[in-house]
Amino acid sequence: MAPPPADLPLAERFQRIVKTLQFAWFSGHALLLFCVARYSLSWLRMNYYGGVAQFCYRFAFLAAAWTYGIVVYKTLRARQRAGGSDKPLHEDENVQYLGLAFVWLFMPQYPLALLPYAIYSVFHVATYARATLIPTISPPQQLSSAAGASPNAKAHAQHPISEQIGQFVKRYYDSSMSVVANLEIALCFRILLSALFWQHRSWILLAIYTAFLRARLSQSSHVQEAFAQLEARIDNLIGAQGTPPAARQVWDGIKQAARQFYVATNPKNFTGGASAPSKKTT
Repeated sequence: MAPPPADLPLAERFQRIVKTLQFAWFSGHALLLFCVARYSLSWLRMNYYGGVAQFCYRFAFLAAAWTYGIVVYKTLRARQRAGGSDKPLHEDENVQYLGLAFVWLFMPQYPLALLPYAIYSVFHVATYARATLIPTISPPQQLSSAAGASPNAKAHAQHPISEQIGQFVKRYYDSSMSVVANLEIALCFRILLSALFWQHRSWILLAIYTAFLRARLSQSSHVQEAFAQLEARIDNLIGAQGTPPAARQVWDGIKQAARQFYVATNPKNFTGGASAPSKKTT
């Protein structure tokens, strides 16, 4: 969203952006980060089941559902205007994260589940602040035209903070998405551990989260790379001298079962279309 015209008073510029869905989306991400920060303090104090901690944990996912719900709503409106879309709605990653936010909202606490949403929110808040919030508070200053330049060419100087935010996003976005992919895989093992100990609703959560992670594997190149790296690390450990043959056989069996599961649950088997890898963009 472009910032309001610079010739308007500051109060009016703020009123214009506050009335937009984009600002509601930004506010949801900002609230999510605040709740995660406050919950982290309780977690460090080993008080993650206290009243404030539980409220922050649940409200963080409520904020996540709010922000992704806005994106899904805008996607549906765009589809209606375009007369539909060939891509099924359930393959939209925003729909997947929206559904998962509701799952976490009503499931037992898994603090690790907050981190992927928090990392996404850091970049969403930063991008909105750079593109809309800072230019609204401090409009870009027009630079004097260079000699020989077209009189219609207008150059504007960005605020230094906006430039720093842009550099931060450019430098750390891809690596942060790789961190998110590894966190999502680690979370799957955490849920599996809970299921092995028959913790409350863990098997239901494992089934739902496995479906979510399978969808991410089809669509996200970062998740694909994270799984490939994990397989390579375990191959190196298992292939070391002194590893019992039984351990190698077990690992080979796990890999074969995982590949069979991947093929059996390929979306092309049900839709007849291909799913292209994609990066998180919203």
